[in-house]
Amino acid sequence: MGNQTQAAAKAAKNDEFYTQYHDIEIEVNAYLEYDPDVFRGKTVLLPCDDPEWSNFTKFFAQKFEVLGLKKLISTSFAPDSKKYKYGYQPSLFEQEDPQFDIKKTQTQGKIFVLERDKSGDGRIDYKDIEWQYMEGDGDFRSKEVCKLRDEADIIVTNPPFSLFREFLAWIVSAGKQFLIIGNINAIGYMCVFPSIKANKMWLGATNFNTGMYFRVPEDFVYAPTYKFEREINGVKVNRVPGVCWYTNIEHGRRHQPLSLMTLAENLRFSRHKEIKGRKDYIHYENYDAIEVPYVDAIPSDYDGVMGVPRTFLDKYCPEQFEIIGCAEGESGRELGLKPYPRELKKLNPSLRDGQLYYIENGRPEKPYARILIRKK
Repeated sequence: MGNQTQAAAKAAKNDEFYTQYHDIEIEVNAYLEYDPDVFRGKTVLLPCDDPEWSNFTKFFAQKFEVLGLKKLISTSFAPDSKKYKYGYQPSLFEQEDPQFDIKKTQTQGKIFVLERDKSGDGRIDYKDIEWQYMEGDGDFRSKEVCKLRDEADIIVTNPPFSLFREFLAWIVSAGKQFLIIGNINAIGYMCVFPSIKANKMWLGATNFNTGMYFRVPEDFVYAPTYKFEREINGVKVNRVPGVCWYTNIEHGRRHQPLSLMTLAENLRFSRHKEIKGRKDYIHYENYDAIEVPYVDAIPSDYDGVMGVPRTFLDKYCPEQFEIIGCAEGESGRELGLKPYPRELKKLNPSLRDGQLYYIENGRPEKPYARILIRKK
């Protein structure tokens, strides 16, 4: 890649990450196992998903009849409107159609619709997709795509990571069901955590905290520190370590209660050296709760508030626990975390208001991000 292309890649946010087919299939199957009719009779919208490149479109198109869909709609964003230019080539899907226009293909978005047996072969699948150019560039915030959003029942996609907050708000404002991919750090966003706490949104069924490989354009620029696979099955890929699924569609795993030991059993038998052999769990100085550094160390018989890792949300069963709040920054201050004495700042410069801390060997220690929970 030339210096000019590299400079452009660094200057623009590259969000051209395409989810792999098997990751989509495994995730969707978890919802079907819980409710085989979850998609039946529904209109599914896949924003920013050109059928030539998007496995979301390929999956739902090929499974159209199995899922019992009413209608499938995909939209694509005009290449010239993207901040990151990656040498877009019109697909055969477009070029073989009489309406193909090389200028429109670069500057206008496209709508792809699947709802009938266009080919006449007795089944509805990928080859029956019909398409047309949009008036605008296909941005999900445009009136055209907002109209499609309002028509849809379920929205599924991997939105641009840099626009996750805005994209989620766009879905929630319309009151739609959704299944989307986002960064794990989004758990702490003010637009995300309140919905998780209120049990209006939760994590998906797979891929939490394991990282996912995404297909990327051929001219994608890897970070100098990248040490993972760059190609899988002949396709150029990039591993993103901190991603997960976010949804408001029910799946069975989130209703499976955690199997836990009692407080006494943890103190005696825990496999974690921070807990085993202690007389009790550490208690926070600025909030009435105990520190539980591992999900499998949550005591089954403790009735007070506990600070647990974010990874708890992957195992969260709403029938077993209540989420009290998020102990980070503004969320922590709203929760009522007491300000720490300023003299402690000299002992631990990383202390910040709104975060939990405890005293260990005379020194204030701040745990990693914690979610506060209580047993029901």
